[in-house]
Amino acid sequence: MQPFRALRPNADAAAGVIAPPYDVLNTEEARQRAAGKPNSFLHISKPEIDLPVGTDPFSAQVYRTGADNLNRLLKDGVLVREGQPCYYVYQLEMQGHVQTGVAGVGSVAAYRENRIRKHELTRPQKEDDRVHQITTLRAQTGPVLLAYRAQADIKTWLAATVRSQAPLYDLPADDGVVHRIWRVDAPTVIDGLTAAFAAMPALYIADGHHRSAAASRATDELAQIDADGELSDYFLTVAFPHDEMRILDYNRVVADLNELSAPQFLEALAVTFEITPLGQAAKPAAPTRFSMYLDGRWFGLALDPDRVPGDAVGRLDVSLLQAHLIAPILGIDDPRRDPRIDFVGGIRGLEGLQRRVDENGGGVAFALFPTSMEDLMAVADANALMPPKSTWFEPKLADGLLSHVIAPLETAPRPA
Repeated sequence: MQPFRALRPNADAAAGVIAPPYDVLNTEEARQRAAGKPNSFLHISKPEIDLPVGTDPFSAQVYRTGADNLNRLLKDGVLVREGQPCYYVYQLEMQGHVQTGVAGVGSVAAYRENRIRKHELTRPQKEDDRVHQITTLRAQTGPVLLAYRAQADIKTWLAATVRSQAPLYDLPADDGVVHRIWRVDAPTVIDGLTAAFAAMPALYIADGHHRSAAASRATDELAQIDADGELSDYFLTVAFPHDEMRILDYNRVVADLNELSAPQFLEALAVTFEITPLGQAAKPAAPTRFSMYLDGRWFGLALDPDRVPGDAVGRLDVSLLQAHLIAPILGIDDPRRDPRIDFVGGIRGLEGLQRRVDENGGGVAFALFPTSMEDLMAVADANALMPPKSTWFEPKLADGLLSHVIAPLETAPRPA
C-alpha cells in the first residue's frame, strides 16, 4: 500500500457529496436518494439517474455523463485535490461498532501476484462496467475494502492521529453509519505505514472483487497515461484490521420444496440433521447450526460434526448447507444461476427471511451463522474460492469521500 493524492470534497460540501456504494442501490433507488442533491456522488457512480428512464446503464452515454458530472464538481470547487501524497485514517461507526482503517492505494502487481488475495469469483458484466467507468473517468472512485492481520504498531499510529487532530470529515450518512476521515501527512508515520504494509505476506479483499479486478484490467488500457507518478497500476483501498471487521450472516430463501410436502421435507432433513422446533425466531448460535423457517414455524437444525470436512471451503456453513440440504434435497446444484434460490443479507434480520417466505406463499428460508474473518483468510490463503454470497460486510464504505486520480487534473483546486 502507498500514500496518494486524494481527490475529495471540500469540508463544506462533503455532506452533500457522500453517497452509498454504487452496487448497493438499483437505478431507481439511486435516483430517489440523489433527488435534490446536485452534488451527490451518485451522479458520478450511477450517472444513468441523470438520463431518461430506461437508458441502458452500460451505454457509453452513461459513462460520459459520469465524467461530465465529475468535471462539473471539479470546476465548481466541490472536489479538491491534495497537494502531496498522504494516507488517511478512515473510521466507521455503526450501532456502537467502531472500526478504524487506513486508506491508501494498493498495487495492481500485488493483486496479480496474489499478495492482495481474493476469495470469490466476479461476474463479467459487472466487471466490464467498472472497467468502462474507470477508463472514462480516469479515476477510481469506489474503494476496495481490504483486511489485514491486526498489528499493534499500526493501531498505535492510527490512534495517535485520531487523538492529535480534528477529522477532515465527521459525517452521518443517510443509513445511519458515521464516516470519519483524518489526513496522515507526517513523513515518519507515512514511512512507517508503508513499511508495515510492505512487510505483510498478504492483504485480503473483503468487499470489492469487481472493483479490484476492473482496476487490474484498466491498468493495461491506461498504461501510457502519466499521472505525475500515480499511474493506473494502483487502485483505491481502505484496509482494516481483521479483528475489528464485522461479517454478518448471508442467508438463503428457496421458492419451493422441490415437489415435497412440508412433512416429507422434514423427514428428508432428519436423515442428516437433528431438528428442534423453536418457539420463536432465533439466529443460530454456533457453526454447523442453522435456523429454518418453514410452514409458518421456526426450527433449529444441527449437523453431525463428523460430516464436517477439514478443508477451508468445505467446512464453511454455506458449503455444508449446500452439500447436505440445498443440492441433494432441494435440487439446486448451481446456486449462482438457479432462479429458485435468493440471498438475503443479515442486515435485514430474521423478519426479512420470514416475510419473503410468507409473501411467496411457501418455500423455505435458512439463517446461517456468519462466516468468520479467520475462515475468509484461510480460504484466500489456500488460493480457493468461497461459494456465492458467503459474506456480508457491515458497515460499508462510502463513495465520494476519497477518489484516486489516474490522469492529470490540471484544473483541480487544492484544499484550503
